[in-house]
Amino acid sequence: MSALLDAFSGMLWTYLAIPLLLFSGAYLSFKCRLVQLRMIPEMFRVLTARNHGDEKSISSFKAFTISAASRVGTGNIAGVATAIALGGPGAVFWMWVVAMLGGATAFVESTLGQLYKSDKEYRYHGGPAYYIQRALGWRWLAVLFAVMISITYGLVFNSVQANSIVDAMQTSFGGEGGSQTLAWGIGVVLTLLTGVIIFGGVQTISKVSVTVVPVMAVLYLGIGTLVIILNIGRVPAMFGEIFAHAFGIREIAGGGIGAAIMMGMRRGLFSNEAGMGSVPNASATASVSHPVKQGLVQTLGVYFDTMVICTMTAIIILLADPSHAYGDGAMGASLTQWALAEELGNWAIHFLTFAILLFAFTSVVGNYYYGESNIQYMFGGKLWLQLFRVLVLAFVMIGSVVKVSVVWSMADVFMPLLALTNLIAILPLAGIVARLLKHYRAQRAQGVEPVFHRDDMPDLKNIECWDGSDPTTRAETYSAAATQALKN
Repeated sequence: MSALLDAFSGMLWTYLAIPLLLFSGAYLSFKCRLVQLRMIPEMFRVLTARNHGDEKSISSFKAFTISAASRVGTGNIAGVATAIALGGPGAVFWMWVVAMLGGATAFVESTLGQLYKSDKEYRYHGGPAYYIQRALGWRWLAVLFAVMISITYGLVFNSVQANSIVDAMQTSFGGEGGSQTLAWGIGVVLTLLTGVIIFGGVQTISKVSVTVVPVMAVLYLGIGTLVIILNIGRVPAMFGEIFAHAFGIREIAGGGIGAAIMMGMRRGLFSNEAGMGSVPNASATASVSHPVKQGLVQTLGVYFDTMVICTMTAIIILLADPSHAYGDGAMGASLTQWALAEELGNWAIHFLTFAILLFAFTSVVGNYYYGESNIQYMFGGKLWLQLFRVLVLAFVMIGSVVKVSVVWSMADVFMPLLALTNLIAILPLAGIVARLLKHYRAQRAQGVEPVFHRDDMPDLKNIECWDGSDPTTRAETYSAAATQALKN
């Protein structure tokens, strides 16, 4: 079964997903005039802006941490290590390429998530299913996407995350004897903790994320910085290896430049999720004055995940003994554990176990919310949501106690399918986002806080929110430049 799924996913990635990801990233970068590079300072400004709404609303920063909770997971440790093991150091370069191009994709999809969000039945929610149906009228594709993302994130990815937690803790504490008993115990605790959080709703999820994600990131970056300091003289040569292998100047494990590109892009997408249609579900929860704000915030999220966290993992591995860093040695989290232990001692294995626990658990929480948003889209009401929550808990428990090689293979199939479905939708909608960006920049040029009202773009249909019913979402006056920008 795994071999069949692997063969199918390989065809999807090689002939469909990677070409479309590269094309869409380049096209959206052109359409939005390299917004992912030009507006980096504005991304930080928006991220730290005050909550735009009442105290119960989700702020830009909280929405950012919900998405970061899903993004920053075992892919940043196990995924990067696997990419290097199979694709060599050059895979890291292609991860960066995916992030730079994916920044534009993330900007467009998250801006659309905000524009077409809903506030029916409960507070702001939305995502690709909403903008596929409302902007394009393709209900069948919207439902297909909602089904796929609910299964992929809520069930499949959460089984993988739970399994990673158990494996890491067994490495530190289990040994050979009694490891299955430990797995069941960890699984029960993990399932109970997940249940407490997901039954608490999106506010509870955001509170957990806003607390755990920054702590998790600081701890991991801190120990990575220590590794860099201890090996500062070797850092330039290490980056030289990355660039040399990226372009096939030297032979690498797994078959040369093709392996580097394939593994770098696959694991890069798994980690930062740009274009997969997952992050717009978190983006839609935020209460902001302009849709572009969440597009900017989530672009920064791509950089945080890949350029910071993933790069730190790569540095830790590549600064270790290069003869073990890639090739026939260990893969996945064990490779990162080995690298840290070689640099800092065996205590670092336990530190990484703790990091994986935080990384993976916050991913479980973030992944669940993506499923929740789409279950609400398909069915509404609370009955189906409660059933979905129970199913999520069941898969967390199952993932804790069984081998999940087939589940990983299924993830590799669902990832490109999700990306393809989402990219087919956002490419024809890029013009709308370009107009919104022009409107946003015109207001910033006038020195005012950008504000959007759906009457500013009356040609757009099915915009549920942005009607100005909340006085904080409507400026008293608009600059002439901003109004003209929407007409052009």
